[in-house]
Amino acid sequence: MLNWHATDQSIWQGRNDLAEASNALRIFQTLTQSQHFTPEAFPDAIALLGFQCDEGVKLNQGRAGAEQGPDHIRRALANLASHAGHDRLVDLGNISAQNISLDEAQLALSSAVKACQVKRMRTLVFGGGHETAFAHGHGLYHAFPEHNIGIINFDAHLDLRSSPRATSGTPFRQLAQYCQDNQRPFNYTCVGASLAANTQALVDEAERLQATVIWDTECEEARIEALHAQIQQSLDWVDKIYLTIDLDVLPAWQMPAVSAPAPLGMPINLLLQLIKPICESGKLQAADLVEFSPPFDINGQGAKVAARLAWQIAHWWRLSGE
Repeated sequence: MLNWHATDQSIWQGRNDLAEASNALRIFQTLTQSQHFTPEAFPDAIALLGFQCDEGVKLNQGRAGAEQGPDHIRRALANLASHAGHDRLVDLGNISAQNISLDEAQLALSSAVKACQVKRMRTLVFGGGHETAFAHGHGLYHAFPEHNIGIINFDAHLDLRSSPRATSGTPFRQLAQYCQDNQRPFNYTCVGASLAANTQALVDEAERLQATVIWDTECEEARIEALHAQIQQSLDWVDKIYLTIDLDVLPAWQMPAVSAPAPLGMPINLLLQLIKPICESGKLQAADLVEFSPPFDINGQGAKVAARLAWQIAHWWRLSGE
């Protein structure tokens, strides 16, 4: 596997409470660490993969630093309590973009995702910039050529830019083009997008692709039932779901550590309410958290928020057939 390496085992450590009781466990004690990329050894588990890449962020004129994200999120996740579902996590290491092109790095992640998915693993990827999404989605489409796949993106940005080369702003336009080229439906929902952060050209592109867009001004507790209904409609149309969370969908005061902090954003308590039915649907096949940039974190706040989201996804994730 090109530019793959196992996660440093020292990352997974935390407080040991086993003197209290045998079930006083934390993530670092229940997660499986693999020193080899062997998805065939872990059917029906959740593969945790890191994508150490922010080349797309740089090309999109953003603030670099997201390549450091995966291991910082792991460290913050390690010490959280382990509950139902967390023992399914298997750390299958990182794909690095160091010394290779962005296209090569994306192809490597896509191949890793496909390898996991065809061996009956689900994939939880820590980015990396949102260029992660093209690779993750591409791997999923290749693993399930006969299935109708839906993308649900929680993001302040539509990420439908037109560019001569891939960036963190182009992943869903790239996936739309892949679907067109391969005569597959493109089902895309973006939740929490900011009209102030998306030009009319991007809004026009979303309309052309018949994407469902739920703007950040619509994401209010008072509209929770309507929001659930819109998301349920996106779930009903497809066989499998790819959930991607760009952490800049959160307000800057909760998530400062991103390339483009959101002045409005969607608070984490509302975000959790909206992703819960997706995780529990039995259709969730892949998920990722992207754009976390440790150089801009404040006292580890952003890492803790990202880790809590990963914790909750793994806890709620119902595999098909369960």
